[in-house]
Amino acid sequence: MQRVCFLLKVRPDRLAEYRERHRTVWPEMRDALSATGWHNYSLFLREDGLLVGYLETEDFAAAQQAMARTDVNARWQAGMAGFFEVLDGERPDEAMKPLTEVFHLA
Repeated sequence: MQRVCFLLKVRPDRLAEYRERHRTVWPEMRDALSATGWHNYSLFLREDGLLVGYLETEDFAAAQQAMARTDVNARWQAGMAGFFEVLDGERPDEAMKPLTEVFHLA
């Protein structure tokens, strides 16, 4: 199982709304994530907007590609794009660049 961690930056003026959107993630979005191999997926948000994502998957690239093919993901990403500071023209899910793991206590 591959462990994946990534960082994004939520705009400070949108933190409360970002939190609220994630309290009510659509059931079909949850189902799509599970079906496409996103396991133990968590998001952590710091008060300055730093967002840390963590998930486990067999193949992150394949899991991303599978989600990209779903209609629910396209709708979710379109609705979430305005929450992030710098995406360089990418959707939020495309801006998830895995960090290099340097230590893991098994």
